[in-house]
This record gives sequence, structure tokens and C-alpha cells, in this order.
Amino acid sequence: MSNEENDEYMGSLGQAQTAEDDVNEGGGGGGGAVGNNESGLGGQTMPQISPNAPLEGNVSPTPTQTHFEDNPHHSGINGGNSNKQGGNINGNGNGHGNVNGTEPNSNRNSPVKSPKRPISSSFRIQNTPYDDDEDLAAGDQVAVAGEAIAGRQVPDYWQQRNGTAASGTGGAASGRQSRAISPSYLDNMSENSEQPPVVPLVRSKSRPEISSAAASRYSNLSYWKARRVVFYRNGDPFFPGVELRYRPGRDVTSLDNLLDKISPKMDLPRGARYVFSMDGDRKYHLDELEDGAFYVVSSFKAFKPASYGKKNGMWYASPGNQGWGSKPASRKPSIMEADLGTLSTTSGSIKRSAGRVIRIINNLDHSVQCRVLLNLRTSQPFEEVLEDLGQVLKINGAKKMYTGTGQEVRSFSQLRNEFADVDTFYLATGTALIAGSPIRRSRSRPSVVAAAPILPTDELPKVPLRGARPRSKSRPRILYAPESEILRPNGEYTMLDIMKEEPTKVTIRGLRRTFYPPVHHAPADNSPPDKKLQLQWVHGYRGIDARRNLWVLPSGELLYYVAAVAVLFDRDEDAQRHYTGHTEDIMCMDVHPSRELVASGQKAGRDRKSQAHVRIWSTESLQTLYVFGMGELDSGVTAVAFSQLNGGSYILAVDSGRESILSVWQWQWGHLLGKVATLQEGLSGAAFHPLDDNLIITHGRGHLAFWHRRKDGFFERTDIVKQPSRSHVTSVQFEPDGDVITADSDGFITIYSVDSDGAYFVRTEFEAHNKGIGCLIMLGEGTLLSGGEKDRKIAAWDSLQNYKKIADTKLPEAAGGVRTIYPQRPGRNDGNIYVGTTRNNILEGSLQRRFTQVVFGHGRQLWGLAAHPDDELYATAGHDKHVALWRKNKLIWTIQTGYECVALAFHPFGTLAAGSTEGHLLVINCENGAVMLTLRVCGSPINCVSYNQVGDMIAMGSQNGSIYLFRVSRDGFSYKKVNKIRGSQPLTHLDWSMDGNFVQTVTIDFDLLFWDAKSLSPERSPIAMKDVKWLTNNCTVGFLVAGQWSNRYYSGTNTIVATCSRSAGHDMLASGDAEGYLRLFRYPCISPRAEFHESKVYSGMLACVRFLCGDHTLITVGGTDASLMVWDIVEE
Repeated sequence: MSNEENDEYMGSLGQAQTAEDDVNEGGGGGGGAVGNNESGLGGQTMPQISPNAPLEGNVSPTPTQTHFEDNPHHSGINGGNSNKQGGNINGNGNGHGNVNGTEPNSNRNSPVKSPKRPISSSFRIQNTPYDDDEDLAAGDQVAVAGEAIAGRQVPDYWQQRNGTAASGTGGAASGRQSRAISPSYLDNMSENSEQPPVVPLVRSKSRPEISSAAASRYSNLSYWKARRVVFYRNGDPFFPGVELRYRPGRDVTSLDNLLDKISPKMDLPRGARYVFSMDGDRKYHLDELEDGAFYVVSSFKAFKPASYGKKNGMWYASPGNQGWGSKPASRKPSIMEADLGTLSTTSGSIKRSAGRVIRIINNLDHSVQCRVLLNLRTSQPFEEVLEDLGQVLKINGAKKMYTGTGQEVRSFSQLRNEFADVDTFYLATGTALIAGSPIRRSRSRPSVVAAAPILPTDELPKVPLRGARPRSKSRPRILYAPESEILRPNGEYTMLDIMKEEPTKVTIRGLRRTFYPPVHHAPADNSPPDKKLQLQWVHGYRGIDARRNLWVLPSGELLYYVAAVAVLFDRDEDAQRHYTGHTEDIMCMDVHPSRELVASGQKAGRDRKSQAHVRIWSTESLQTLYVFGMGELDSGVTAVAFSQLNGGSYILAVDSGRESILSVWQWQWGHLLGKVATLQEGLSGAAFHPLDDNLIITHGRGHLAFWHRRKDGFFERTDIVKQPSRSHVTSVQFEPDGDVITADSDGFITIYSVDSDGAYFVRTEFEAHNKGIGCLIMLGEGTLLSGGEKDRKIAAWDSLQNYKKIADTKLPEAAGGVRTIYPQRPGRNDGNIYVGTTRNNILEGSLQRRFTQVVFGHGRQLWGLAAHPDDELYATAGHDKHVALWRKNKLIWTIQTGYECVALAFHPFGTLAAGSTEGHLLVINCENGAVMLTLRVCGSPINCVSYNQVGDMIAMGSQNGSIYLFRVSRDGFSYKKVNKIRGSQPLTHLDWSMDGNFVQTVTIDFDLLFWDAKSLSPERSPIAMKDVKWLTNNCTVGFLVAGQWSNRYYSGTNTIVATCSRSAGHDMLASGDAEGYLRLFRYPCISPRAEFHESKVYSGMLACVRFLCGDHTLITVGGTDASLMVWDIVEE
């Protein structure tokens, strides 16, 4: 056929289609096909193909005649495996709108004629030959899918070319239209066509131009449409859900990638690792997640069935569905939404089908009612939702829901469609209803309607439905009843009080935890308590890691320091005074030559208020006189000393940083006279020479140096004739003529003299002790006292007779080695001395008589603390294997056990139980301190121990995460193991319930766990335990103590609460954190805006805090520093 014939043919085809409309109604799988009118064609025949079919142009040697049937349903050719879902069909079956030849980038919009190739009446579609004499089956139609947007058809290219438009009967229903193509025009689609298009084409804007190479990738519209999925947390029905919108294959490529995106939002212990459907089926691939569906995410493989999406009995949708009825701001409704019928036919806005706000009324008491936000897309059955709503209205077993006219509501579909205009419903347990119309209440206050007589359903008056009241856009939607709608009959609490108080969420170490409010609790008061803490007594002494820290003042008071407190202990008056100006641990101290002033240096803290500095304060008034070193000292003060010759006008300080900077100050004016970097690691002490204020001696590990300060502030180091060969110089003293005496860790004493040239040399050296020497002190008559750290000996040496040994004595083993020696009455030669030991004790005595204990302290870490329930007694235990019983500032008894005890508890009748780090339970008689019983409980440390209220059961929390239960006899001396409840995380704190049925514990990761002591099983639901009354409140997490976490008034941001205790009067809460802060709150402490009274006397973790009986005294232990402090609770 020539080009002229082709034009004539196309014209005749247009006339035939204009004269007679043979468009098929699209009943087949490929849509409607245009029928062929043989008379209109004038004997010419034409096969119908898809414009996307690849035309390979195979020429048959013998042209054949193609037969067309009259049946319009059998007038098409199927293009093989064509995909009918897209807008068009190509030869590869991928339903996208390009007509492709052998080259993928062929342009269907620009068909041109090419006379270079012969016309063929036999061709191949998808590599399948079709001849003219073959009959075409009805199922082998080749059709092109059209597009229907909002009921409108877009005419395709051939309709525009021929000037006709397809009818909207069949094509509109299926969105597909057939196309007729001239055989002569097929040749014009050749890859060698270079002529411009004859007729300009108009392409539908909704049909993108895509090449066939990429057509297979875009075969599905879901590639462009984002999926909306809501995830709930496994086992938490009150979790509001996390909504995620993503495009599969683009934003999210795999299920693991999706889990990584939602893990930070789910607060799961080990992150999001598993996905389940709402019925518990696990999902393994990203393709299994459906658009608009709800899923459950877990860290473990076990699925926990729950009513997900519920909050205090009320239902709500995911955060993305808030604000139903609002018009989308920028997003146009998609075709799929139009097909699903989610578009409003009148206004075009999205229908409120996800949820709605309704008012529910108690059938038997109209005064009990509430407005709830109901999720209509929940997966929970309608009957279970009715039961949950009934609990809100105090109805047990609610099974029916009725409208005000008596019509029963049986499904969510009726709430969405049939009763969409009704906003008030009645809940009942049977088929009877209260007569009357729905209650109409004003916005200002609720109206209470008296109960009417019960009538059968069929006798109820027919009350016409009233229309839904339009909602103000400025009025926010709420999940709970307003305060004005809460009714409390007889002044009692109702379930509505729970609904108005939301659970508290606390972020601890980056993980958010949720705590649920009990029904009855005292109202929260954010004001500080009326009482405050006042330090009354400090037990112990810091000898475990400090030297030269014991003095006697002119008043006879002992001066030493513990933690951040300087203690002035008057033995005659049995009283203590305390200097508490430091904010971190005191590292060193020195007394002014007048013995009326004290200089003390502290370590550096984490904030600006806790910088390393030196304080000079008065021993009489305990007032701070001078502070210097702020910003100059780095990490702490290793040594501090006053000058001797000029009356103490100078003071030196050694920084504990890497360079060990030595600085000299004129402290009255705060002037820095000079400083030098000693560059000595392990420098432990420094002192002025008593005869030269410009000569300073520093000593430490493998170090002994003499520094001369010049007038310009520079220092010159004087070399020693013989370098010290000992590993650690521990102490320095001076003879009256100025010679230097040193002691080292090998037990040697060395005397250095100066020659005529000013150079120092070793005059004498001798072995004084077997191993390390803790201290040296020169008495007035020339007697040198030395104390051994390892051999526990105190020896006296005569310096006038070449250090001849005068006498020695040995301390008891329980006391420990010698740290510091100081005369009881300086200036008198009576031989009485005070000795500070390595086990944090202070002894007094002489070389001629026995030493007695003046101050007792635990020698190692102190963690165990328990308060007697009926007396002002308390017990302590630590890693030194000692257990002690105290009455305020008096030590009653102390015993040494064979185990390191870290947990203590008093039996109601006075027996003391102790848990050890090796898993033993020790039962001690409080009368005499005798160990009555030792039980092997487990192989892990027992971190917490507690008796129930009546004392017939004891619970022990172990490091292995299990709870061990023992039945106890009435006197507390007989124990029988009941069983254990297995757990997984180490436990740190424990509380019994008032009835003795439950136990709550805190794990090392600050998770609050509950245990059923009767059924011997963990209690999985924290909601079921929210109303349990607890005998004590030693657990650091929970709703009633949540205000001590992330408090807005804290100086730090990541405060970790290590211990807490509730007073017996339920009005105060004592809290201690990991940075050493002790705080006193009101109880309950719910809000992060709760104010408090604060004290800072510890540098490390505050291990334990307890109220004594009567709530007048508070006891604290310091953990690593082994300090024990007693606080009085006084009126502010």
C-alpha cells in the first residue's frame, strides 16, 4: 500500500467511525476493543495491536488475507503476556505507555513515514507470528488501558488523530480503550525514521513518558505511592503507636532498614528486631507490610497479645490520624483513594472514618458519662471494646450499646455509617434501656439527670435524631474528660480520675519508660518540703588512700576529713562540727602555723561550681576566708602547704594533672607568685623548707626534687647528689638544723644534708620497717616517729644519737596499717599520740600502753544499710567483711564475718539479715551481734533483701535477676526455702506490698519489674500493679517518685538516681544520685518541676539512704569512700 493509499485509508477509517460507533463496552480482560466495520473499510482489513508491541518487521513471502469477525468481543489481538494494570501495554508486558520498536527510546508521539522499507502484511507481536488467514480468539485481544480520573476518560492518541472520542460506557468502568493501527503506519514506527511528525500530538498529562528499559521497574503504582504503617510496642496496650510513611524500594529497601528507622522511637530494650501482625504472625520481608495496616514491634521473638491502641479504656488512632475532618493542606487525593470511596462526593475532603468522638452514658446512672475518642479501625472485636468502655463507666460486663431512640449498635460499621450523626450512646449489660432522650449538656458544666424507670426496648419513645453539633476548630480534641465533666459521687474517686491523669514518661539513659498512675494517691505538691537536712555526725576517717590528714587543734578537737566534709571532733564533749564548703572530695589539707586557719584542696567536678580550688577557712567560726585556684588548677589539688618562716604568708598547691604544676600564692591577696611544671607522675606531696620560704621539696613515685623560687617567679631545680633509689617517697620531715628526712615504700629512712656549696647529699640511710612507711613526724625533743603501713608498727628514733631506735609497738590487725601520726598534746612530751590507720580508724595510745579505738569506720566500700522498723537503730555492712550496729552517733557492736555483705534488712522482731557478694544469707542476733545462721542461697551476689510486713517471708534479689523466697519463723531465726522466681536482669532494689502478695524490683537498667509471691511468677502487666500499696518505696523508679528524674532544677542533665527512701509518714522522699547529691523532696514526687533541698557532701555515688524510725533522722552511706553520715531533719 503506498503513502497515498494510506492517507485514503485513514480518511475512510475516520468516516466509518464517525458514521457508526463500534466501540466495545470493555467486557474482556483487556478492556473494550474497537470493532471493525467491513463496509466502512471498503474491503480493507486491519489487525488491531497494542501500540507498545515490538514490531520486528518480518516480511512474509506470500501475503495473506486477515479475517475479522463481526463479534465486537472477538475483534482484538492479545499481545502475549501483557500487563493490563498500567496505563498502556508494551511488548514486554509491563503496561507503560511507550510504543517500542527494536530501540527502547522510540518516540510514540512523533510517528513519521519512511519509504525505505516495504509494506508487510505479516508481522510478529512478542515474537509470536500471526498470519492473515488465522482466526483471532476472543481472549487474545490486544488493548490499551486508558485512564479514568474522577469518572473522566482521556482520549488516546488514535482518537485525537482520527478526530473521534471513545464512548464512556465500557472504557470508563475498566479504564481501558482499544486502538486501531494501520498496517502501513506500522512501518513508519521504524527506528530509522527521521522525518518530523505530520500531525502534532496531545498527550495526557497524567501519563508519563517512560522508556521500555525502565518500564518493568515502574510496572506498579505502589512504587510511587508511599505506604503508611503504624507500629505498636509489644506488650504495651497504652503505647500510642508510631506512624511511618515510606516508599518501598526507595526510602526503605529492606525490613532491617525499616526497623533501624523506628528503633529510636519505640523505646525497646534491645531495639526493634521483629515485626508481627496484630494477630501474632511474624513478618519476614518488607513486601508483607500493607498500606494502612497496624503491626507490633518487639525486641524478642515472643509476641504478647494485647489490646493495642488503647489508653485507659479509650481508643484512639495513630498520631497521623489526629484531626479528622480537616482538609488536607497540600496533598491531592489519589486514584486509589477515589476508588476506595474515601473521598467525599460533596466537599472533596476526606471522610471521618478512622475515628470519632462520642459520648457514652451509663445505662443505670446517667450521671456517670464521658466523652471518648473511639478508634473505628481497631483490630479488636467490637464486643471487647464495649467491655473496655463499660469499665470507664463502672459497668462490669457491658455487652450492649444503644442510641437514644433504642436502636442497638452492633458494629463499627454502624458507628461509621448508619449512626454517623448520633454522638450520644448508652451502654448496658442487657436489653433494657433508660427512657428519655440523649442528655444535652452545656460546655460550662455537666448536667445530672435522675434515673428514669426502666422500660422494654420496644416501648421506648421514638425520639428523632438530632444532628451532630459542629465542632469549633479552635477547640482541641482531647482524649480524656474535662475537669468540669468529672463527677465524684460522695466525694470518692472515680475511674475518670485515672483518665484525666496521664502516665508519666521518664527518659533514663536514653530510653523512655512509662509509669502508670494509681487511682488513689495524695495530690502532688511541687513546693520544697517544710523540713531540711542538717549534718549531725560523720562516722569514719579517710585513711584508705590519703596521708597526712590528722591534726589536733588548740581546742583539743581532732581535725580530719571524710568525703567533702572537714570534721572537727571534740572527744570531751562528744560532739562534732563540720565544714561543708567544698563541693567535691577533699584531697589534701594543711594547718596554718597559728593553728587557727586551715587550707584544704578539693578535686574537680563536672560543672563550673565544682572546679578544683583551695579554700582557707577558720577553725573557730567555720567561715570561708579565701578561695583561690579557680581556673588555675586542672583536675584536683594533690598537695597544699603553708610556709613556716614568714608566719604562713605563702601557700603552695600542686595540681594533680598530667604536668603536676607547682604554684605558690600569697593567699591574703590572692596573688600568684610563680608556678612551674614539675612533669612528675605520681607526685604525692610537697612542703616548704622551715628555714627558707623560697625552697620547696616535692616527692612522689621515684621523685624527690628541690625547687628554688627566684624573685621573678621562676623556679630552679637543685640536683641531689644521689638520686633516691627507692620507688616511692611517701613522707618528708625536717631536723631542727634543716636537714631533710624522707621515708619510702621500701621501709627505708634517708637523711639529706647540705654541703658548703648548697648541694644536698645522703648523710644517713637505714631500714626502719619491713615494707612501706606511711608517715614520719618529728617531735619537739628530737624524737622521730615512723609508722609502717604493712607491718603495722610504730617506732621511735633518737635523732641526736644517729637515729638509734628507742622503742616500738604494733597495732592490732583489725585496725590496719599506719597512715598518720600526730601527738595528742602538741608541745608536751608525754608520748600520747593519735594514729590514723589504713582501715579508716583513728586510735589513741602510746608506745608504752595499748591503743584504743576513737573513731570506727568501714575499711573498704560501704554499700549495706538498713533501718530498724521500731527503733532508732541502723546497721551497716561493706566489703571489709564487717557488720556494725549503730544508734545515731554511737557504735553498739561490730563483728567480722567471712563474707563481703552488701545488703541488709531488719526483721520486724529485731533479727538482722545480710546478703553477701557470694550468695550467702547471714542471720545475725541484734542483741549481741552473733551470727545465728548462714545459708547458701545462690552463686551470685545478693543485692537487695527485704522482709514482708508480718515477717513470715523474706525476698532476696540477686545479681542473676532472680527473686529467692524463704519462709521465716516468728522469731526470725528459722528459714525454709519456698522457691525462686526466675529473671534475666540484675536486681538492685526491692519492695514488698502491704498485703505481702507482690514484690517490685528495679533492675540495673532501671526497669521496674513486678513479681507475684503467691503464684511464684513475674507479673507482666504494670497496669494491673498500679494500685498496689507498697510497704516501703526503696525502688528508684515509679510513678510516685518520677519527679526525682530529669528534674528541671538539677544542675546536670543526665542525673542517675542511685537510691531513694520514703518516710514512714509518706510525706518526704530522700534521694541520692550518682554524683553525690543528697536531696529531700515532698512525697509523692511526680512532676519534674518538684522543688527540693539539696546537699553535696559526696564525690562519688551515694550508695544508700534510709529514714530512721520517727522520721527525725536520715542515714546515708557513700559507697566507694566508705563514709557514713547522720542527718537531722529539722524545721526550715
